[in-house]
Amino acid sequence: MAQLKNIESIEKRLWEAADDMRANSKLTSTEYYMPVLGLIFLRHAFNRFKKVEAEIKKSLPSRGGVTRQITKEDFISKSALFLQEEARFDYLINLPEDRDRAQAISDAMELIEEDYEDLQGVLPKEYHIFDNDLLTRLLKIFNDESLNEANGDVFGRIYEYFIMKFALQGAQDSGEFFTPVPLVQLIVNTIEPESGIVLDPACGSGGMFVQTSHFIDEKGINPNSAVTFYGQEKTSATIRLAKMNLAVHGLEGRIAEANTFYEDHHELIGKCNFVMANPPFNVDKVDAEKIKTDPRLLFGLPGVNKNNEVSNGNYLWMSYFYSYLNESGRAGFVMSSQASSASGGEKDVRRKIIETGHLDIMISIRGNFFYTRTVPCELWFYDKGKKTEMTNKVLMIDARNIYRKVSRKIYDFSPEQLKNITSIIWLYRGECEKYLNLIKGYFNQIFKGLDDIETILTDYSQTLNVIKERLDKLSPLITELGELKVEDIQAYKALLSDIEKISNSYTETSKSILKNILNWFDDSQKVNLSMNDAQLQIASEFDPISSSLKILTNYIDEMYKLFLRTVELADKHFDAKRVDSTWKSREITKQIKDSDALRKNAIEHLKNITYLHKQIKWLQVRFPDAKLTDVEGLVKLVDRSELENNDWSLSPSRYVGVAQEEIDEDFDFEEVIKDIHLELKGLNEEAEELAKTILTNFEELGI
Repeated sequence: MAQLKNIESIEKRLWEAADDMRANSKLTSTEYYMPVLGLIFLRHAFNRFKKVEAEIKKSLPSRGGVTRQITKEDFISKSALFLQEEARFDYLINLPEDRDRAQAISDAMELIEEDYEDLQGVLPKEYHIFDNDLLTRLLKIFNDESLNEANGDVFGRIYEYFIMKFALQGAQDSGEFFTPVPLVQLIVNTIEPESGIVLDPACGSGGMFVQTSHFIDEKGINPNSAVTFYGQEKTSATIRLAKMNLAVHGLEGRIAEANTFYEDHHELIGKCNFVMANPPFNVDKVDAEKIKTDPRLLFGLPGVNKNNEVSNGNYLWMSYFYSYLNESGRAGFVMSSQASSASGGEKDVRRKIIETGHLDIMISIRGNFFYTRTVPCELWFYDKGKKTEMTNKVLMIDARNIYRKVSRKIYDFSPEQLKNITSIIWLYRGECEKYLNLIKGYFNQIFKGLDDIETILTDYSQTLNVIKERLDKLSPLITELGELKVEDIQAYKALLSDIEKISNSYTETSKSILKNILNWFDDSQKVNLSMNDAQLQIASEFDPISSSLKILTNYIDEMYKLFLRTVELADKHFDAKRVDSTWKSREITKQIKDSDALRKNAIEHLKNITYLHKQIKWLQVRFPDAKLTDVEGLVKLVDRSELENNDWSLSPSRYVGVAQEEIDEDFDFEEVIKDIHLELKGLNEEAEELAKTILTNFEELGI
């Protein structure tokens, strides 16, 4: 958790610094995004180069006391780029001030392309639009000390973060080159692309390939040996993004420039193990004459208008995806929510797809998941190898009520929400063990958190006790001073009294909770947490502990606030150092800061434990027998006859119904306040951006 927050902090800091320079340079996002991504690429390539170079040197063979020279092939064998000296990031950083940095960076890109055929013509070289000073500062930004030991995962995240931020700004095709990571992860989790041929016929910046590689990495397998990535993309600039993205992650792929509506560059009909995509929605004016004999259109054209055009390309994509699958292949893709109930020729194609028996799962996603579109969408899944008994059934999941707010305009899934949705699919496939292991994993995280809780609470108490001793010592001294108002002295003593009361309550509560935790731990050791009954029992026994942890959180917060108010009264109002010569304001301030850091750590720790318990209960309440069952407003297994009776509609909400409104016993006031802050922050950012735009327009008009 802390490491994740650290990476998020690095991402944000780098972005804010780089974007501030863009704003001051008056370059557009479209001009700026590719060169900046190029610098991230160079920085990562250099980090990887240094690490691999050290590994290679340790294992180089020697003969006659002479060690063999390092070669480019040594680096290729370890999925790293060999960098000539002038292409290394430290070389660019250490250039003399009078050197033309734009030319030096462009030369570095040329050198890499000379060494790697797949990258020829891919890397950005448009650095002459930057002045020397701007490039110098940009290089320094990406020479951040925190990146010195960063690995590929960190750089991959930073690269994807910058792609996302540029997408949000509308760079390149209104940001359509980027699919939000949580949606890609859900697709990958569902189709489980572990080996074979993986195709994305609308690959954008290659996010589907990257998330597939993460999925395979987690199994301890090298993605480059497990799968072969194929992609098509019609925009050359976006292909460059994809190839750089693959290279940043140490991946190999064959990506062709082609319009998938008319071209099948890789000739993969019936050969793919997995197909995944986020194609452009609702594309019109596709020339029907050009595609009418396309062998990928197994279900015919979805409808042609008087201009001999397919007025909506959604069902062309669906047909193409299906045609690429081999006899046991799986596909997952994003589609406009309008498509699931479209009429006319589109309904005929939809019916034919359903009648194959290979339509597997439909998942509804609420709006605001995309960075440039607010519309809701749906995830479609094919599975040609699904179990015979499921051939005429489709799993409907309405996930529109599952989300977390990232900002006022952007929602996503938390990692746990993503796992919980995936676990429904495991139950559908009869993979009960995976479901139980997920809950067991949540329990293990709770165990780990509770192991540390006594130490955390003790550290917090001890820090506050040191401050309390100082405040208690000051009390008789200010009373004897005789020049303070009686009401001020009374206020101070009242605060000390409140501190005493809440400290005692905190001590009693924490002792009771720790005792209950020990008893709960003892019970937990007696059961097999791989069994559903045992999990239900232990989760139920933890219910009162979870509730008491929330009470403890309130005590921790209230104690800190009381101490802070009392110290401020003593230090600023009473001028404590004049009354007590041993009072050191700087030392007390440091102790308050230390206690605040401990407070935040304790609260984050406690909240994470109760959050994990909430995830367990979310699953157990809905699936108490660890088996798939219909859940109102969430999931339903629908057979073909019901689909036919509903005009072959595939909209999950039509089948799962509306969830009953639940009383939220865990109503989180702080989370609501956080949402309000996000809303306010978003409005302020928009107002600031609008003000900048107006000012720029005035300047251009000479006003």
